[in-house]
Amino acid sequence: MKKNFLILYFLLFIVSGVFAQQKPKYVFFMIGDGMGLNQINLTEVFLAAQEDRNTVFPLIFSTFPYATFATSYSLSHGVTDSAAGGTALAVGKKTKNGVVGMDSSATTTYKSIAYAAKEAGLKVGVTTSVSIDHATPASFYAHQSSRSRYYEIGQDLIKSNFDFFAGSGFLSPNKNSEKKEAPSLFPQFQKAGYTLAYGLADYNKKKQTTDKMILMNVKDEDPSSLKFAIDQGVGDLNLAQITDAAIESLTKDNDHGFFLMVEGGKIDWSSHANDGTTTIHEVLDFNEAVKRAYAFYEKYPEETLIIVTADHETGGVAVGNGGSRLNTKLLANQKVSQGTLSKLLSDLRIAKKEASWNEVKDLLMENTGLFADVVVSKEEEENLVSIYNKSFVRHEEETSKSLYANDDKLASESIKILNKKGSVSWASGGHSAAYIPVFAIGAGAEKFTHKMENTDIPKKIAEIAGWNF
Repeated sequence: MKKNFLILYFLLFIVSGVFAQQKPKYVFFMIGDGMGLNQINLTEVFLAAQEDRNTVFPLIFSTFPYATFATSYSLSHGVTDSAAGGTALAVGKKTKNGVVGMDSSATTTYKSIAYAAKEAGLKVGVTTSVSIDHATPASFYAHQSSRSRYYEIGQDLIKSNFDFFAGSGFLSPNKNSEKKEAPSLFPQFQKAGYTLAYGLADYNKKKQTTDKMILMNVKDEDPSSLKFAIDQGVGDLNLAQITDAAIESLTKDNDHGFFLMVEGGKIDWSSHANDGTTTIHEVLDFNEAVKRAYAFYEKYPEETLIIVTADHETGGVAVGNGGSRLNTKLLANQKVSQGTLSKLLSDLRIAKKEASWNEVKDLLMENTGLFADVVVSKEEEENLVSIYNKSFVRHEEETSKSLYANDDKLASESIKILNKKGSVSWASGGHSAAYIPVFAIGAGAEKFTHKMENTDIPKKIAEIAGWNF
């Protein structure tokens, strides 16, 4: 009896050891650009507030069994930019702001974890909701002294020989970093074996006949980014669809596994603009993409690893701005992004050169809830009227500039009022030095349990997967 017990114990020990050493075959590395812990908290509080609940409704990734936080500073600055932040996550080394995939002197190239996965025989995908040549996605395949060398970053894409790319498009496909005309990148992509798909319908037509794909937005849309989630309509390409397409493409005729990087790039953009409601919708949009990865994990739980993190936090957002009661429910009154609200005001200005304050007020009411569900003080209305008089009556340009937008001052001031009423405040229009969140589930996820440097994240992934990195 004792002998049988010892044999059984030994077998259980061997089996548990096998499972403990299980290496992930499928790795999702998901990055919310600009997504600090407070962007996540704001979204979860907002969801609960819609049902008048004083709690949080968790996002899918905040329920992952392992969670920690990491640093975000770069080699040159306490506050990183996306190039240095993305490089840290991609290559496991810190560099100076502005540099992509290289050391701070821009003389030594670094191998990213995506290249390590490719060398290990996996298929590799790099996807984003902004341009494919933007700093964070570029960090996984490019090596450039400056993030603004978009044409050269596009050429690095060809050299990578990765299997799937997706995003809104390319920022400078016909001009090099010296602003000189250059041969278009698109024929070069095709010559390198990539099929170009413009929109989801085009992708569906071409997906069965290609091994390497670059999925972009339809040709008449903005190549710099997908629309903000709050502004998207039926037929607009979104990050969840891109994630589905990436999974489908990377698993086709492939038994060796894949590495997929997914970036929710416009959490950063809306946070730069201090647009609280739009930021919430961007986090929810990113969450939908994570849900696609999680659904895949549920099919292959022993073979899949999902890491969700950020390159930095943007805006220094705070949930609560003085009082003990949160009023985030009011933020749901906003129906469009600050940028779209700017366009609506511009369209009104063009259509009616002498539009009255009441007409402008009605437009703001319809799209932000101000003067209706959101009470506006006399002082706040006087400020808005003053801006109206300058821009609509005297036709003086009144704008509010952020990193990725130059919005109408009436729009930005209206969103500012709504943020205040909705218990949201911002420290700046730039990045902050806040710690970045890290969430993990799946094979090897237990390695993500302690405070770490952002450079530790790809190192741990490679260690778990057994890649040469």
